[in-house]
Amino acid sequence: MSTRLALRIQEKLDRLTKSERKLAVVILERPGLIETHSATELAVIADISKATAARFFRALGYTDFEEVKLQAREERNRTQPYSYSEAGPGSTVLGRKIGEHLDLELANITRTFEEMSPDTLRQAARLIADAPRLWFMGQGADAWLAHYGRGLFSRLRPNVHAVGIAGGAVAEDLAMMGPRDAMVVLAQGPQPRELKAILSYAKTTRASIISLTDHGNLALAKRFSDLALRCHISSYGLIPSCTTLVSVLRLLAISHVGLVGDTAVQRASLIDDINEELDILG
Repeated sequence: MSTRLALRIQEKLDRLTKSERKLAVVILERPGLIETHSATELAVIADISKATAARFFRALGYTDFEEVKLQAREERNRTQPYSYSEAGPGSTVLGRKIGEHLDLELANITRTFEEMSPDTLRQAARLIADAPRLWFMGQGADAWLAHYGRGLFSRLRPNVHAVGIAGGAVAEDLAMMGPRDAMVVLAQGPQPRELKAILSYAKTTRASIISLTDHGNLALAKRFSDLALRCHISSYGLIPSCTTLVSVLRLLAISHVGLVGDTAVQRASLIDDINEELDILG
C-alpha cells in the first residue's frame, strides 16, 4: 500500500463517516488489497456501497481510485535512484551527475516524510512547546546541526540552548537540565562513545528526548528517547547528506508555530525589530 495513502487516512480518520471508517480499517489492516482489488471489490469487503468507497478516496484528496493504485505502484517500484555511471565533464559533483544528486536528495526526503506519523510530529511539537527549556545536541560532525536548531528555535521561543556550545562544556549544560525540559538530538553516521552516557544522564533528569537519527543510530535512539524520528540520509559517498535532517528541523519549527500561534510570531517580530534597531543586519 502507498505510505502516503496510510498517512492521509491517519490524518483524516476522525473526520470520516462511520461507513468510510470501515473501509479505512480494511485498507490499514490489509494494505496489499490496494493493488490487487478494485474499488468495488474493496467496498464489498468493507460492507459499504460503491458510492461510499468513491467518496472515501475523494475525501482523502484523490481524483479517483486509479490515482490511488498508481501512487501505490510508484512507491512499490521506487528504487534507489543513485547510480554509479560516469558523467561528462562539467556535469558532475564528486563524480556524480547533478540530476542523480538531486534524485537522491528528493528520495531521502520523500521516504522520511512518508514514514513519519502525524501523531509523532504532533507529540514532538507538544513536548517542545511545554518544555521550560529546549536543548539541541549534536556531537562531532553533527555539532553544526545543533547550532542551526538553536538558532531556528530561538526566534520562536525563549530558553533555547545547545549542549556543549560553550567550549565543550557538556557536563555543565547537563547539570542545568531539569524535569520537562526537551532535548532534540541529531545523530547521523558514527557517533562519539560518550553519546550513550549523555542520553542516559539526560533521562535521569526526566527531560524529554526527541531524536532525529539515521538507521544506524536508530536502536540507540529508541532505547533512550521519548520519540525517535528516522531520517533517510543515504549518500553513497565520502560526504554525508544533511538535507533531510535540516528539513525535519524546519518541519518541527513549523509545527511548533502552528501549536503556539501568535506567541512565536510575536517573538520573531520582536527579534527582527531588535536587529533593525541595532543595525546588525544592515
